[in-house]
Amino acid sequence: MEPAATVLIPAFNEEETIAPVIEAARAAGFPVIVADDGSRDNTAAVAAAAGASVVRLERNRGKGGAYAAGLKLVETPHVILLDADLVGLKPEHLRTLLEPVIAGDADMSVGVFRGGRFLSDFGNRITPQLSGQRAMPTELLRSLPDLSTSRYDVELKLTRWAREKGWRVKYVPLVGLGQRLKEEKRGLLAGLAHRLRMYLQILRYLLRPRV
Repeated sequence: MEPAATVLIPAFNEEETIAPVIEAARAAGFPVIVADDGSRDNTAAVAAAAGASVVRLERNRGKGGAYAAGLKLVETPHVILLDADLVGLKPEHLRTLLEPVIAGDADMSVGVFRGGRFLSDFGNRITPQLSGQRAMPTELLRSLPDLSTSRYDVELKLTRWAREKGWRVKYVPLVGLGQRLKEEKRGLLAGLAHRLRMYLQILRYLLRPRV
């Protein structure tokens, strides 16, 4: 039987965390595509060794650019979007994400961390619209304007586009799942600087006049 969905993972310098994410997705029965967004480490090799199909971008284009590149290879009717730095991902988390869409109860489901890691739980609860864990029909993701030029604001664009188009969105708890903080991956100062750049770009998007 053909799989109902493909897991699409954008990744930038995530060699330490990406293999367990891929392994959990494959254990759930889904093919995995990793869009290596110009990584300078061994992310692509680790992802391929874990069983993913890998698309390599020569330069870093941001999350939206990585999605757009990986999306070209997706052949299933649905797509599951996952971050590459998840901690504690299990096959049931993917099924929880996909189930409302397959059942026809939602056009897009959004995963919210519960009982995983305190700081990632806290941030996810405050701003669930920024969650990178989502499931939807593949064609709906392809319909998002300017996907390939989106960097940190792609989740906000998806949330706003869903509202404008009247998609039914369901937020689902992903119990026991967490995420590595940028400060853990990059060091305190570099992580804080990256987080600040991300928030500034998100703020610019939110304050941009809507036509």
